[in-house]
Amino acid sequence: MLLSFAVFLLLLLLGMPVVFAIGIGGLVFFLTQPGLQLTMPVQLALAETQNFSLLAIPTFILASNLMNELGVTRRLLRFAHVATGFMRGGLAQVSVLLGFLMGGVSGSAIADASMQARLLGPEMVRRGYSRGFIAALQGFSGLLAVAIPPSIGLILYGSIGQVSIGQLFAGGIGVGVLLAAVYMLTVALLARSRGYLPEAAPPTAKEVGAALRESFFAVLFPFLLLAALRFGVFVPSEVGAAAVVYALLVGLIYRELSLERVNRALAHSVRDVGMVALLIAMTAVLSYGMKWEMFPQQVSAFLLEAVQNPQVALLLILLALLVLGTVLDSTVMIILLTPILVPAAKALGIDLVYFGVLMVMTCAVGLLTPPVGLSMYSVCSVMGCGIGEYVREGWPLLAATLLVLLLVYLFPGVVLFLPRLLFGGGV
Repeated sequence: MLLSFAVFLLLLLLGMPVVFAIGIGGLVFFLTQPGLQLTMPVQLALAETQNFSLLAIPTFILASNLMNELGVTRRLLRFAHVATGFMRGGLAQVSVLLGFLMGGVSGSAIADASMQARLLGPEMVRRGYSRGFIAALQGFSGLLAVAIPPSIGLILYGSIGQVSIGQLFAGGIGVGVLLAAVYMLTVALLARSRGYLPEAAPPTAKEVGAALRESFFAVLFPFLLLAALRFGVFVPSEVGAAAVVYALLVGLIYRELSLERVNRALAHSVRDVGMVALLIAMTAVLSYGMKWEMFPQQVSAFLLEAVQNPQVALLLILLALLVLGTVLDSTVMIILLTPILVPAAKALGIDLVYFGVLMVMTCAVGLLTPPVGLSMYSVCSVMGCGIGEYVREGWPLLAATLLVLLLVYLFPGVVLFLPRLLFGGGV
């Protein structure tokens, strides 16, 4: 197994796409095990894509792309502008609130960050904001999509780890609200020190009501998901399909439903689902090697033996995830590490909903840190700024993110309050 990991890391360092590095690393394990048939890697890869619980992923991705194509984003932007444009650093505050609202539409941090940079970036440049600050702000605002339902990261963790996706969604909302509040406070402090001005006068109740009415069906989306899961109307795979129907109905209500836009959403969805499915398939090959060598049990035994305190063990796991996130994509980390860490967390007596939300959010931080931050490269490319300027301008937002993770680690109730209220307990 060590040889497989060594090959995987070497291929990554040589610049090979991570999905192929994982697949080749897994194949090396089978080549070094004479007792295992070489037909097994193909069977494992195909079998993993037939996992019924993973059916939620393509349906939620399609629902998200439909919502984006059918006029939802523009309405959410208007509501965010009305609700926060009067604050100091108005457009920056709009970015944070839009990231929070868009989290309930797309579920993808990279997609949200890129979209917001394109939507708000040019106007923010004209208003005097630096390109590095805009890139960092849009990148970290996109991170809110990881916490707010329907988060693809939480669906992956729940599907692979056999943890209630409904409870994970509910737990993510608490973290998302706290993260958005801390980002808005950080932006307010930076705006005061840099002289960023409000964009508009405080709105009247009538203006807020009109903006909310216009975006009502989009804002309602994550709450409908939770309600459907809580009351057993749908299982996760079914609620994804229901979300597709809901997205089409929203497009019909907004009178923006057209064959061209649906085709565009389908094309984007095929690309996105293909990427995730290939990752899941290749990871199944490497994961089998870890199960064969009883790696999850060894990790659990080591943590139980070396660290008696579950909170200390959890802290060590989170620190390791932060370091790994600098070189691995968050989706890869979730798919690869969930089968290892869920048994360890269970053995340590850590609530799996609390652990899952914290793990997924910690993995996602790597999207915004050098040297392999995919969101970071995406927003820097859109804004035309260098990584150095991005890091220099974005460190307060990184500090704010780490502060929120620390608060969630210290106070599990941030995650568990809503799941216990709605579902009656954690897993």
